[in-house]
Amino acid sequence: MTETLLANPDGIARAAELLRAGSLVSFGTETVYGLGGDATNAAAVAAIFAAKGRPRFNPLICHYPKAEAAFEDVEPTSLARSLAAVFCPGPLTMVLPRRAGCGVSLIAGAGLDTLAIRVPAHRVALELLTAVDRPVAAPSANRSGQVSPTTAAHVLEGLEGRIAAVLDSGPCDVGVESTVLDLSGERPLLLRPGGVTVEAIEAVIGPIAYGISPAGARTLRSPGQLASHYAPSLPMRLDAVCASSDEALLAFGPPCEGGDVIFQLSEDADVIEAASRLFDGMRWLDAEGQRRGLSGIAAMPVPEVGLGRAINDRLRRAAAPRG
Repeated sequence: MTETLLANPDGIARAAELLRAGSLVSFGTETVYGLGGDATNAAAVAAIFAAKGRPRFNPLICHYPKAEAAFEDVEPTSLARSLAAVFCPGPLTMVLPRRAGCGVSLIAGAGLDTLAIRVPAHRVALELLTAVDRPVAAPSANRSGQVSPTTAAHVLEGLEGRIAAVLDSGPCDVGVESTVLDLSGERPLLLRPGGVTVEAIEAVIGPIAYGISPAGARTLRSPGQLASHYAPSLPMRLDAVCASSDEALLAFGPPCEGGDVIFQLSEDADVIEAASRLFDGMRWLDAEGQRRGLSGIAAMPVPEVGLGRAINDRLRRAAAPRG
């Protein structure tokens, strides 16, 4: 049963309590309703993907009460600070390099070395984020592939019983998602148009490049689009029923034979637990395997059910031929 909370001090306090405990709470912003989970809790973030039925691990936007709080987790450029001065709070998401020691779980950023940050321009959302006192990962609060919700009723139509609560703050003002701007490279790159116009952005920082064409077709690289994307340095072998002596093992359930370097995704073969540990495991095996002079990583099979589909999508990308 999903609780419906009023947007008053008691409701906000209850929503913050649930989020800090690792539960999922939907809340309104000026754009659409988000499906929030503690971004520092990998299991909570994995539960977001499970609730939405996402077929792959796309980077999630992390929400903060202030830009300076967000800049504690990323490396802000001068352009980012200029944009934050104008559009934070507001419907602008900035993609920036993660800081060393960033507490946001790797799964929230889909294993990338960048993080998408935003400060929503919504009183209730800001009060909630202040009360939670940690970043909240929040994609739109709908089942994957369905229309983004702009009311609490829309959220319940798709997610009733799948999340702990929805904080009802009324209809959203903007009704379209935030603009996503990648500031991690040499030139600002538009990844998604949204609530802040290109003209408004360019009035602050000058011309930007396009990760999408005006018609919506992707023309430049954006997160998660390449077949081999942020793969480990060591080659990865999928559907392994055993590991050789010179391979590290990414295990799911009881480990198969062979190999001394093992990272266990889930002893109980739980795909949600496995999803929450996937990116940490791939990075650890890659580093430890290289340190020990191993030749590759053997990944045990994961069933194509629930989050298993997203896990396998990421593993296939990691194992794709390097071009």
